[in-house]
Amino acid sequence: MTDPTDLYYDVRGVGPVLLVIPGGAGHPMGFDALTDRLAKRFTVVTYDPLGLAHGRLGLPVGEQSVTAWSEGAHRVLGEVLPDGESAYVFGTSSGAIAALDLLARRPERLRRVVAHEPPVVEVLPDADVQRAMFAEVYDVYRAAGLGAGAARLGAGLEERAWTADRSLDSQRPSADDELTKPMALFLTRVLGPFTAYMPDTTALKQLPGRLVLGAGVDSRGRLLHRTATLVSELSGGEFVEFPGGHIGVAEHPADFAELLARTLLSVTVH
Repeated sequence: MTDPTDLYYDVRGVGPVLLVIPGGAGHPMGFDALTDRLAKRFTVVTYDPLGLAHGRLGLPVGEQSVTAWSEGAHRVLGEVLPDGESAYVFGTSSGAIAALDLLARRPERLRRVVAHEPPVVEVLPDADVQRAMFAEVYDVYRAAGLGAGAARLGAGLEERAWTADRSLDSQRPSADDELTKPMALFLTRVLGPFTAYMPDTTALKQLPGRLVLGAGVDSRGRLLHRTATLVSELSGGEFVEFPGGHIGVAEHPADFAELLARTLLSVTVH
């Protein structure tokens, strides 16, 4: 099991500290093109909650919690943030949920937070429908494997009808396979507890100017555009549309990095 006292992160660049919290199971796959660009303006600290990019992929992992990730992020900032300075934070997907929790509970040294497409479906009027969808994602994965589980999740996020694709691998995953694939770890250890999280919009509302909710322009009409929009309204946070869809960080890294930097730097909170 991952030792909760262990911290895994990478640091690159110069400038004010920008903590990046990836989505999925926290594995920073596909982030290099984004962080390379951001490192020209920020000291980019990429947090890896489970250490999956630091030699722990394949080791046992228990069910994850939003609080554990946000507390880990807080401890990372304690290690890298110079005395008297405050940090910027960017989180996407499950990492965006951790970023919301971090800001709500530990705002003291946070300057501005961008939460991109957090799957906080508990804020929605149809939360029960979305809970059932995520439960089905888990069941499909267990019964038919990663390809089928990912396909069911994709349909749910796009809010379109789904029928099982018989061309996909329908082999039940083994325990070893599950621990060596970050997406499988996400579906089994992260997706359920993170999507059950209810953001503290009352606390967030007390922090004007510090929160931005983001969603991809290609996500319009989809589930996570709805969650980002509604959390923005409930918390009083700004709303910004970013290039691409849910994985815009990988689809359009240059444009995404440019808009993210401008959004982070647009307001200075003392």
